[in-house]
Amino acid sequence: MANKGYSAATITVAAVLLLAFFFLHIAEVEAKVNLGREKISHLHFYFHDLVAGKNVTAVKVASAPTTNSSATLFGAVMVMDDWLTEGPEATSKMVGRAQGIYVSSSQEKFHLLMASTFVFESGKYNGSTLAMIGKNAALEEVREMPIVGGSGLFRFARGYALARTHAFDLKTGNAVVEYNVTVLHY
Repeated sequence: MANKGYSAATITVAAVLLLAFFFLHIAEVEAKVNLGREKISHLHFYFHDLVAGKNVTAVKVASAPTTNSSATLFGAVMVMDDWLTEGPEATSKMVGRAQGIYVSSSQEKFHLLMASTFVFESGKYNGSTLAMIGKNAALEEVREMPIVGGSGLFRFARGYALARTHAFDLKTGNAVVEYNVTVLHY
């Protein structure tokens, strides 16, 4: 008759996994104690995406053979180092930069896949970052994108960004986008 009990190896593996989960839970509790209380922060800034002119902040680095004949520029890949300012004017106080990529990712609508790090370079959040990745339905009035992480004062951040186009130049493609960001962090 076959043994219907658990082998010593199975019991050992189960015990090791149980201990690992226990120690991970303890580490998580200790991290929460060391990080302090969770906070909520609201940020407001303007994003300047300049693809033409003297001070270009975004450049095309790749495209598909059909990108230029596509109504949505499907396949275009842009790298950005865009300005973040307090107000919509280019002369407004700079608070940081948006560094990353955006890709025209839909054949039917002008949707962008954005992967961006907001790098704060002044004020209370100087040296801290927020990471945003998600779909930007660029022609909609308001777009919501997820905040998936951060560093510095935004360690363990999660939240969302609401983007609204403030200005768009049809001739150059340059845009100024207003961002309202809400994040939970430690």
